[in-house]
Amino acid sequence: MILSKTPLRMSYVGGGSDMPAFYREELGAVLSTSIDKYMYIAVNPKFDGRIRLSYNQTEEVDTPAQVAHPLVREALQLLSIPGGIEIASMADIPSKGSGLGSSSSYTVGLLNALYAYKNQFASKATLARQACEIEIDRCGEPIGKQDQYAAAFGGLNLIRFHPDESVSVDPVICSPSLLTTLEDSTLVFFTGRTRSASAVLAQQSKALASPDRKALMRRMVQLAFDLKTELESGTLDHFGAILDENWQLKTQLSAGISDPQIDGWYEAGMRHGALGGKLLGAGNGGFMMFFAPPHTHAAITAALSDLQPVKFNFDRTGAQIVFYQPAA
Repeated sequence: MILSKTPLRMSYVGGGSDMPAFYREELGAVLSTSIDKYMYIAVNPKFDGRIRLSYNQTEEVDTPAQVAHPLVREALQLLSIPGGIEIASMADIPSKGSGLGSSSSYTVGLLNALYAYKNQFASKATLARQACEIEIDRCGEPIGKQDQYAAAFGGLNLIRFHPDESVSVDPVICSPSLLTTLEDSTLVFFTGRTRSASAVLAQQSKALASPDRKALMRRMVQLAFDLKTELESGTLDHFGAILDENWQLKTQLSAGISDPQIDGWYEAGMRHGALGGKLLGAGNGGFMMFFAPPHTHAAITAALSDLQPVKFNFDRTGAQIVFYQPAA
């Protein structure tokens, strides 16, 4: 039996610059953190040589090519696992369309568990790179690379996306007390709306062909570097303003990112004391995050009483194997 544990992520600024429509022409950058909400993948040998999957559906087939779940099918084929395996998954929070990078956390966690199943070690860089290969190249998803690297590496990082397809992960170096203050000042709500990240990101990618939209994204990349500088200087004085500017820029990228209901929630949060915020993920649903002094949280929560508050803290470990008992 193998059990992997992989964090979801909360992206602050720069999202969208991790898509090839942008980074293949100029440097992309995202500042994000992994959070203490996890995807769990359990893998166990199956005595009859078949493949059994349990997610929101159940599959039992004879070969990897017959697997309907595209991520599992491609992972089994990539790692040359022919069968005789059972794979089950579960998550701490609803995963589909959440804006927390759950699909990539699933892929990273699946690869980690399958490597352990084969009694092999895979580095965090390998897990992230192969998760990108599976999701983007093999499955054709029109998504970026930030979620895979955030899930694999964990922690608070500036992740850079280079035109040659390489990715750099730079930890943000700041004091534990500042991170605690940031955690205490973070307020997150579930909107109750889910959406297809692929559809929203496909629109964003198409929009990046416009020089005006590309200029907006270039500014968002600069904000990622500005936010890293802010944190490493030991202050959060401009944190909210940077988040707010990033959100205002992002809503101009594509018509599918926000709408009057989302704008209303955001404006209500800002009126009641938030200093900045955003929808997590591609946009149009999922979770809404605010940076706000703790003394304002009650007023913001009351103003957004139709949304569900969810407490997130930071994760600092990234992808892990938490139980390893190889087959005899």
